Amino acid sequence: MKLNNMLHVIAGTFIFVSVVLGFTVSPYFFYFTGFVGLNLFQSAFTNWCPMISILRWAGFKD
Repeated sequence: MKLNNMLHVIAGTFIFVSVVLGFTVSPYFFYFTGFVGLNLFQSAFTNWCPMISILRWAGFKD
């Protein structure tokens, strides 16, 4: 799987799971949803995403 596709899978999974946990376990999980959203927003302007750095370190190719 390519780097960008894996990033979308991870971001989507984080958002989905945190929303489900926010409704079923604790509303504090919505803070994690906000964190992921803000990270995606800032990466659009700075062209830097911490998860991409981790995925490159793990061996995923562009």
